[in-house]
Amino acid sequence: MRKTFPFAAVAGLALLSLVSCGPNTNQIRRMQALEEGVSSPTTIEELEAAIKKYQARIEDILNADIRVGVWYKILATRYLDNKMYAKALENFRMATEYFPDNQNLYYYVGLCAGFLSKSALDYDLTGTDRERLRYLDLSESAYLRAIEIEPRFVRALYGVGVLYVFERDEPAKAIPLLETAIDVEKRNTDAMFVLARAYYAAGRAEDAVDMYDRIIKVTGSEDRKKEAETNKAFVLGQSYGQP
Repeated sequence: MRKTFPFAAVAGLALLSLVSCGPNTNQIRRMQALEEGVSSPTTIEELEAAIKKYQARIEDILNADIRVGVWYKILATRYLDNKMYAKALENFRMATEYFPDNQNLYYYVGLCAGFLSKSALDYDLTGTDRERLRYLDLSESAYLRAIEIEPRFVRALYGVGVLYVFERDEPAKAIPLLETAIDVEKRNTDAMFVLARAYYAAGRAEDAVDMYDRIIKVTGSEDRKKEAETNKAFVLGQSYGQP
């Protein structure tokens, strides 16, 4: 990578100088023709040779773009591992420019934005939580974009479900998404707990109890089983007046 960056920097400066000078299309075409050894092909042989030369150039550019996109993903992941969420978010965003249909990248954008919403403070003393809400909006839109690409993408379904239940106070929106997640991963107790909470918050106490019963049945963790039993007892006590 160290050998590549100086070349990229030089290329970037060259491009910048071209933009600064404002060359017209004819100038660019002449430069390409000189570099590739192609001027004004006319015969069949000359045209075929010109196509091959420019096709090779296009493939080189595409391969370079793919490598840059992958590097952005790797760098973003490194930042995320170190809990540097702002840097991670910036690099995941850049990666989406190279891979705009990659649902995993949008999931990570949503994840980073969610973390950043937790640390967003009113530094400008506006008396609002505008910054926090901005990150939550970004997180929601990123998760939904991931789901748009892959409707049964469990991590994004779970992520936006958590956002709707615990941050947005919109449990009704979370329910169908979390139900889909559990339909895909039938033993995903994390999603089950959030769905049970969504059911209860949406006034569907019986469904919440059923979900806690399902957790008790499928989990192999005694701690999770006790947690589900405690929550079930709470829902029953609150909803039906049981002790």
